[in-house]
Amino acid sequence: MSLTLLYIVIAAVLGGIVSVLLASLVAWRIQPKLIPVFVSYAVGALLGVVFLDLLPHIFESTTEYHAAAGWLLTGILLFFVLEKLVLWRHDHDHAGQAQALMEAAEAARHSAPATASTPAEAHSHAEVHSHHGHHSNHSHHHASGRPSSAWMVIIGDGFHNFTDGFAIAAAFMVDVRLGVLTSLAIIAHELPQELGNFLVLVHSGFSKRRALWWNIVSSLATLVGAVLAYFVLSAFERYLTIFLCFAAASMIYVAIADLIPGLHRRSSLRDSLQQVGLIALGIGSIWIVHGLAH
Repeated sequence: MSLTLLYIVIAAVLGGIVSVLLASLVAWRIQPKLIPVFVSYAVGALLGVVFLDLLPHIFESTTEYHAAAGWLLTGILLFFVLEKLVLWRHDHDHAGQAQALMEAAEAARHSAPATASTPAEAHSHAEVHSHHGHHSNHSHHHASGRPSSAWMVIIGDGFHNFTDGFAIAAAFMVDVRLGVLTSLAIIAHELPQELGNFLVLVHSGFSKRRALWWNIVSSLATLVGAVLAYFVLSAFERYLTIFLCFAAASMIYVAIADLIPGLHRRSSLRDSLQQVGLIALGIGSIWIVHGLAH
């Protein structure tokens, strides 16, 4: 095993499994209202590593600036389309489930007179049946603005972890320092994300042990993506700048499209000042590590 591959494996394990274990340890006792604290820091760390290290390195390592900028833009649009597809698939399934519930409630109302002795009892029976169906459906979803099933969370997290592995491998193959910084930013992002995932799974009906287990399984995708990327990128080293552009695009998109909108739901002056301070702390931590690495 080459030294670079060893670094990649260690970083992928830290960014995946260790992040899940730490997040789950915190989630065992944490209150959901504290999640934005971790999210704010993750935003700063992600944007810090993109604008202080990844983008400068990309534009220093190539003379084709317009092409690099084009690949960066392509990456952002690609992640937008991918998320749209996931949301479209979920909304389609959710609409189908809602229709099934309405049909079940209607069937209950039609069949109720045959079993209920009075119209009032028939109405009560339909209400109970409908409410039970709604409760069963709700137990498999979480209210976070865009409800999704626990399994959708697990699958989506696995895909995202796979791309994190690619980002880690691409950065280490360019420079060890860049790999360390990228890994730190990914870990800073994974901690609040895995923390949120754990709470979502528990809220969806999973036991804490089961939620921990599936989060670990999902996190293994980071290691798979990193090792696969090492061999793929070794064969296509000339395209390394493109992969770095996609890595930067993924971090920008996650920070701006996924994390920041959640912070805007807490708009009081105190919360806003706290968020700005923690974002600055995230950027500052990357700047300090950057300076120490040099």
